[in-house]
Amino acid sequence: MKKLLLLCLFVIGLTTQMQAQDDAFKTETIEFIKLTGAGSAFENAIGQIGAMVPEAKKKGYRQEALGTLDGLYGKMADLYMKEFTQSEIKELVAFYNTDLGKKLAEKQLGLTQQAMMLGQSWGIEVQGIAQKHM
Repeated sequence: MKKLLLLCLFVIGLTTQMQAQDDAFKTETIEFIKLTGAGSAFENAIGQIGAMVPEAKKKGYRQEALGTLDGLYGKMADLYMKEFTQSEIKELVAFYNTDLGKKLAEKQLGLTQQAMMLGQSWGIEVQGIAQKHM
């Protein structure tokens, strides 16, 4: 009986320690996501979507919309945590805290949007080539 009790306490302690490590990993991953510029992009989206909200209700809208970000960050962190180790996330956080990382975060959204337009144009061009060969 004593051995069973010790085993249960060991398992509980191990589970608690693993949960604390997972929490730290998730916190670091969310920090990384915010450093990439996603936070400002989400806040811009909230502003754009809320443009149609009457001025008298904007404060309530903004507060409620901002309240959804924690859930979004958590889900995004889960995605990143499947692809990157905690050590890799720490390295990415360190990079995004450098001058070059901050510059990348600042320019990334605009570059991504421009790259998507280039990709769409290219897709139309390749579609024309495909139609020519049909």
